[in-house]
Amino acid sequence: MMRHRAAFTLVEILIVVVILGILAAIVVPQFASATNDASQVAAKDQLTKLRRALAAYYVRNGGVYPDVQAGDGTWGALVSTTGGFMREAPINSWVPAGVSRQVVFGTTADSGYQTSHGWIYNPLTGEVWAGGFDVSDNPYPRP
Repeated sequence: MMRHRAAFTLVEILIVVVILGILAAIVVPQFASATNDASQVAAKDQLTKLRRALAAYYVRNGGVYPDVQAGDGTWGALVSTTGGFMREAPINSWVPAGVSRQVVFGTTADSGYQTSHGWIYNPLTGEVWAGGFDVSDNPYPRP
């Protein structure tokens, strides 16, 4: 009597490995684009919250915008854990992490992807734009 072992042959194992490799080649790029999409959505969400907070501040303070300083998340009275309009400074996840809270002054949105700031604020009009986004709030591609 001969016994048969229940085992896979080398050819069967290689076929499974090749199939898994093909599936990985299809799925991995989709996850990479999902990460970019999530960063864009998060930045747009923060921009919406920031614009609403600025509008509320303007109405509640007699038509005056907050005293914002250029720099790292310096939104003045707009951001405060005790009675502010936002609990923490907004983070623009579309730009590099080191500059995601940086505020600069300007009169319009960026004209390309940005690596030096996360937000553009016009203290005269109260307008704000996310760094690395155009005037229609569409992101510029990352380099």
